[in-house]
Amino acid sequence: MKISKVIFFVVLIFSTIAARPQKIVFRSNDRIHYPLTPGEEKMFDSIQHKTFLFFLNEHHPEKGIVKDRTTQSSPSSIAATGFGIPAFAIGAERKWITREQAAAITLNILKFFINSAQNTAKNGIGYKGFYYHFLRMDSGTREWNCELSSVDTGLLMMGIIFARNYYNAGNETEKQIRSLAARLLERVDWDFMVLPASSKYAFTISMAWTPESGLQDFGWCGYNEALFLYILAAGSGMKNAEQSYQSWLKTYKWQTPYKGLSHVAFPPLFGHQFSQAFIDFRGIADGYMKEKGIDYFENSRRATYVQRKYAIENPQKWTGYDSLCWGVTASDGPSGKYNFAEKKFEGYAGRGTSGPDYNYFDDGTVAPYASLSSLPFAPEIVIPTIKSMNEKYGKKLWGKYGYYDAFNPTAKWVDTDFLGIDQGPMLIMIENFRTGLVWNYVMKDPVIQKGLNKLGFGYLK
Repeated sequence: MKISKVIFFVVLIFSTIAARPQKIVFRSNDRIHYPLTPGEEKMFDSIQHKTFLFFLNEHHPEKGIVKDRTTQSSPSSIAATGFGIPAFAIGAERKWITREQAAAITLNILKFFINSAQNTAKNGIGYKGFYYHFLRMDSGTREWNCELSSVDTGLLMMGIIFARNYYNAGNETEKQIRSLAARLLERVDWDFMVLPASSKYAFTISMAWTPESGLQDFGWCGYNEALFLYILAAGSGMKNAEQSYQSWLKTYKWQTPYKGLSHVAFPPLFGHQFSQAFIDFRGIADGYMKEKGIDYFENSRRATYVQRKYAIENPQKWTGYDSLCWGVTASDGPSGKYNFAEKKFEGYAGRGTSGPDYNYFDDGTVAPYASLSSLPFAPEIVIPTIKSMNEKYGKKLWGKYGYYDAFNPTAKWVDTDFLGIDQGPMLIMIENFRTGLVWNYVMKDPVIQKGLNKLGFGYLK
């Protein structure tokens, strides 16, 4: 009788454990195996080194924060700073600076943010663990009455997540990095940014808050660059994260602009790249993507091919567009002063195309970082494209920090500036393609693991 009871309880315990949802450990899928010639290795060495110099030269020597762009009056961008944190580590891995230098800059960044006042002051730095999109390089305080940005704070936190895993040594500097990173991640109050049930964008994460107007009644919805934001928030303890994510998924736009290239559409390429600069989505998918039978990595590959196909067809007859000149994304542009005949050009705009029937501000402007940041998704078309741009345009596109932000052959215009949020993904995605560095350190973080599990990600069969 006693033995029977013991067996009964053992079976009961094991059946209870088996009935529980099993936590999946998501791992990065090693490096991408695509052989490069010695000449291609040298080309990417050059591109990465020049791009890295932007972060080395354009960060504040004490605060560590990174400028938004290279103009003299430019403030810092917290997103550029988020991309900058792994950029410094890439510099160390490539022996352009020492690990000690990279760690020192990173520690300065973390000290600046952990010591920043968290309040509702109009000239403040942050509130509820979030930070203003643009901060003055001299004082570190809010610039232009800009917004407390959820997605840009998120990009900063993704850089911090990378840092606390990469800097794993036992010296005092790297111990401090890990300690401050944990405190900064814990300080973000994600529930503060969730829109109420009364909002049109109920339960999604709001784009912004300002002390003048409060929470912006416009949420992150529809597939775009904020995919990582929901994973980060869910892994950081946001209440009702699953409900919030389902509100996000409901607004996806699945399209088939060309045969064989069905995907969740978002016209600017950066929306397919920013999240994947940090999170390796190869082989894993949420419920929505499982039904489609693909992961987000494949989705971005298709989006990349769509842009190339669109450039080949060139329905608006822009000069330069072809199979070896494509890449429409958020970037600088020629602006109205270059307008002629029926052609109208934008300045800085969120350009993009997901095929001939779904465009944002396409005016013939090409951004080199658009194709290069898609390198992991489709090296077979990105490498010939960047080689062709080099041969065709040469030094016209190349400056102090590598490729200028954008150019427009129709307007006979080339930018003279470099932007941190464009330089960062380009540098990181080239490195992910070559070594998987950023993916490998971000994917092991408990916040990312918890977020992916909580939102129902699993391995594709």
